[in-house]
Amino acid sequence: QLLPIIKISYHWSLNAQHHKRTMRASSILSLLLWSSAISTASAGLFKKKHRRQKAGTKYEPHGEVHVVVNKVGPFNNPTETYRYYSLPFCRTHADESTHKEAYEEERNIALESDEEEEESASYLRKLEIKGNRIGAERHKQRLGESIVGDRRETSPYELSFKDDIEWRLLCKTTLDKHDLIQLKEAIHNNYFFEMFIEDLPMWGYVGDIEDEDEILGEVEGQSHTYLFPHLHFKLGYNKNQIVSAAVTTERDRRVDITNVNKPTPVQFSYSVEYFEDDLPWRMRMTRYADSRFLPGSFEIHWLSIINSFVLVLLLTAFLTIILMRVLKNDFSRYMEIDDSSMEEEESGWKLIHGDVFRFPQFPVLFCASVGTGVQLTIATLLLLGLALTGMISTTRRGSILAGMVILYCLTTTVGAYISTRLYFQMNGKNWVRCVLFTAGLFPVPTSFVFMWVNTVALFHGSTSALPFSTIFTIAAIFALVALPLTVLGGIVAKNYANHDFNAPTRTTKVAREIPTEVPWYRSRFVQMVVSGFLPFSAIYIELHYIFASMWGHQIYTLFGILLFAFVLLLIVTSFISVALLYFQLAREDHRWWWSTFINSGMTGLFIYAYSFFYYFHRSGMTGMLQSSFYFGYMSIVSFGFFLMLGSCGFHFSLLFVKHIYSRVKCD
Repeated sequence: QLLPIIKISYHWSLNAQHHKRTMRASSILSLLLWSSAISTASAGLFKKKHRRQKAGTKYEPHGEVHVVVNKVGPFNNPTETYRYYSLPFCRTHADESTHKEAYEEERNIALESDEEEEESASYLRKLEIKGNRIGAERHKQRLGESIVGDRRETSPYELSFKDDIEWRLLCKTTLDKHDLIQLKEAIHNNYFFEMFIEDLPMWGYVGDIEDEDEILGEVEGQSHTYLFPHLHFKLGYNKNQIVSAAVTTERDRRVDITNVNKPTPVQFSYSVEYFEDDLPWRMRMTRYADSRFLPGSFEIHWLSIINSFVLVLLLTAFLTIILMRVLKNDFSRYMEIDDSSMEEEESGWKLIHGDVFRFPQFPVLFCASVGTGVQLTIATLLLLGLALTGMISTTRRGSILAGMVILYCLTTTVGAYISTRLYFQMNGKNWVRCVLFTAGLFPVPTSFVFMWVNTVALFHGSTSALPFSTIFTIAAIFALVALPLTVLGGIVAKNYANHDFNAPTRTTKVAREIPTEVPWYRSRFVQMVVSGFLPFSAIYIELHYIFASMWGHQIYTLFGILLFAFVLLLIVTSFISVALLYFQLAREDHRWWWSTFINSGMTGLFIYAYSFFYYFHRSGMTGMLQSSFYFGYMSIVSFGFFLMLGSCGFHFSLLFVKHIYSRVKCD
């Protein structure tokens, strides 16, 4: 009876051993497959990038000069950019034999004598094409360059210092239908390309269109689309350094690619010309600012600033005189009233002395808004000051944005300190919640906008989509620098700041009823419009230049004027907020905290409204990608101005309210 059981047990043990061996083999195989997959992914994601070509190289004669390509995109949509090699450009250089054949064709050399043959052979020997430069390999980049959408890559162009090249073949290729359609679409969208030599940017157009109808567009048999396959590099040198660089396209060598159904052979080529330039190396970027921005608008620019300054001066003087006269009359009237007739004679802003220091609703949100506004104001002033002193390079790509990210993270202590101190002065208990609100009030909306525009950019394959390494770097800076400093600011305010509000009057237990019947010109809506429009009118003209720099190809360098305009904006906003606050208190409305903050910040809404006008009437921007970036990030900029101006107006209004109520006799 035991024999069948023993046989069954034996078979089970054999099957278990076989199953164990099978599982071990499959585990080893899975491990090998996973290792192969991970190594392949690592090779793709963490592929070694080329070391950055440091600017300021001192070249030896015939030393290698590297041309770095960056991106292509529609000229009217500066944010919509793509990798340079998203278009079918040459990635390798032609060898000497191929170049020799093409050069003889180009020059149309008829070797009738030994002297001409020797001259041609000597020129070809002097070229010494190495063919060791490969295109489309990534370069290491700075944080600011990645933020603005740069994707620098190697190119196969072979240039050497002080060696002129009359004509050199880059590569021969035959463009198929897909390539022709891609290039033709790029040319019709007015694509430009960007390259660098020694960090000096160079721009040129991919192609051109002739005889295109403005309404019908391309008309068959009449209009033509041309590709520019030849580039001419013009480089200026001062001693042994390159100080200027430009690239031009030659219309004489253009190729007609109108018919996309017919494969088209194309010879991509280039030429190089060196000239001596007396421009010092340290001043090499000034030529871009001079040639692109200042001459045509510098005089008008200064006149607009003087006009804004006079407007602000007259406005502030007018408001100061009126307020001083009105307040003087109020003070003299209130001080002459005796105690017996106090109740009968009280009217206007003195009547609400028991309610004016009643703290606002949603104190956590209010304190976080005030603290974040102060933080952004300090960061902006520091950024403009550093740019003005030259500590932040205004011509280096992305340095302003990278500087703002760093300064914002470093000033989070100030924002947390201001908001937490004000929260304790309002008798707040949950100070941790206030600190968290302060930490996320500006970054959270910015993150939502970024996720949207970055998704759109990824969908379009644009270089404007930030790479993972850049996102990780910014997130790490925020997590390791901004958050700890925010907590530190809150702790310092909790333990060392003055928690007494020091109100000059006592607040009653029951709030006074607010009059509902007010003239239309004293309504909340009219106040909001006036408080936003008057400061906006002081910066309207300057705003045009800033928009042209942010959303165009102009380089803004007048940071002294920009700092001056920003200070004027803060001053006029403060005066307007104080004037409107007086009118609000005079009609016995004691809910001034939020209204003052919102009135002062309304200029941010006017800036956002102006962005719509600029988009549709002052720029040629089109498309989903560009619109998403433009309106998304302009909403963040406007929100930042709302917080900055709101906090500035509130602090001046608080000083004003404390001052006037401390001067009169109240119960």
